[in-house]
Amino acid sequence: MNLTELMPFSVLIPLIAAPMVALLPGRIAPWLAASASAWLAFLIAIATWIHVSQTGVLRYAFGNWPPPIGIEYRVDAANAFVALLITVMAAIILLWGRVTVDREVPERQGAFYALFLLALAGLMGITLTGDIFNVFVFLEISSLATYALIAHGGDRRALLAAFRYLIMGTVGATFLLIGIGFLYILTGTLNMVDLAERLPAIGESRALQVGLAFIVVGLALKLALFPLHLWLPNAYTYAPSVVSAFIAATATKVALYVMLRFIFTVFAPEYSFSALPLALALTLLAIGAMFAGSWLALLQNNLKRLLAYSSVAQVGYMVLGVSFGTVLGLSASFLHLFNHGLMKAALFVAAGIIFHQTGSVRLESLRGLGRVMPWTLTGLALAGLSLIGIPPTAGFVSKWYLISAAIDAEQTWLVVLILLSSLMALAYIARLVELAWMQPRPSDAPAVSEASVGLLIPLWILVLANFYFGIDTRFSVGGANAAAQALLGVGGLN
Repeated sequence: MNLTELMPFSVLIPLIAAPMVALLPGRIAPWLAASASAWLAFLIAIATWIHVSQTGVLRYAFGNWPPPIGIEYRVDAANAFVALLITVMAAIILLWGRVTVDREVPERQGAFYALFLLALAGLMGITLTGDIFNVFVFLEISSLATYALIAHGGDRRALLAAFRYLIMGTVGATFLLIGIGFLYILTGTLNMVDLAERLPAIGESRALQVGLAFIVVGLALKLALFPLHLWLPNAYTYAPSVVSAFIAATATKVALYVMLRFIFTVFAPEYSFSALPLALALTLLAIGAMFAGSWLALLQNNLKRLLAYSSVAQVGYMVLGVSFGTVLGLSASFLHLFNHGLMKAALFVAAGIIFHQTGSVRLESLRGLGRVMPWTLTGLALAGLSLIGIPPTAGFVSKWYLISAAIDAEQTWLVVLILLSSLMALAYIARLVELAWMQPRPSDAPAVSEASVGLLIPLWILVLANFYFGIDTRFSVGGANAAAQALLGVGGLN
């Protein structure tokens, strides 16, 4: 079996494993099967990335039906880069998550891990497919699984959070489907490459503009782009810790990738940015996200909710890079997509450990916690440095490239806004450090001990990764540049 035939198994393995995992009894067996599936998908993603980086685009036609008649998986540097992030996050978070799942989801763990695998399969399917209707199908698979995963949270508010996400997610998916319908009616094809070839012949068409608008708005809702972010804070806050960590590291990143695939591959960037005022709209929305997300994070008294609003702000940085419409700007977006996955996974894993040890993620519970849980709280603080963008962390590299893209696009005023929003991130991370290390432990606080080595190792793998990719940027920057060029080509809109 060659790699072309093996590549679809990064989707098929978790998809096929899910119903089998659901039937496994006990706690260990479902976790082992789910973890094995995730690690196998990760190994295939690594092999796919290496192949694509060395030889170019990888294609697989299901049932030997050639596109555009049949469904095609088409992997280039862009989606290979995203697929690698998804699978490594799933593998590490499952490695960490067994103990936390035992506490937060004590019953029917087989069904829980099956849902996790379905969410993973859906995200991978969205990323690898070259068919726009297939994007919608896998989006629904991942979304339905995620709704159910969020509802497994121990707090009753998890059900309301899942319901709110379901309503808003359904609206977003409906918008996307309407946009896809417009494209199919106009062209008679659903294959991305075929669409890219046929759309220029349509010329100026109001229906085409409407289709693009529906797609962008639908994906912006899935992306949680301000002000369409209302589902995200509660979803991240009340979901089980392993779910919060996984979706924070992957879900919004996949939605961003799909939006970029439509804007830059299906529609040419020249059309996307001229048919709609995308550059201006994305710039304004990105700025709104950067400041609104950071400001709301400052007001929170719940650690997971604070991190959720911080994710809204970080999405703003990713979208800001897209708004420039240049290779450098798009590279900055892909770079922050990857680095934010690392930093936010580390932060939510640390939050999950705190909840496991203390039973609370309210900020009051952090008082003096650094003295009794030094390894966990140090990991939280160091991951926070990456979120701020302090060298030599991965977050610094992301913001450096974003600032460089702003200067290259002759929008130097945005540099000031990027720095100001970073100072706001400094404020809420400093608040966490101050509570954990500079305030005494309340006398009536319950006795707390440091987490086990099994919980700490995945946390520190993620923390050290934030520093490694802040020092050695060959993979992250090289991958981001290759992804940008795969979507945009050299020169961008200029």
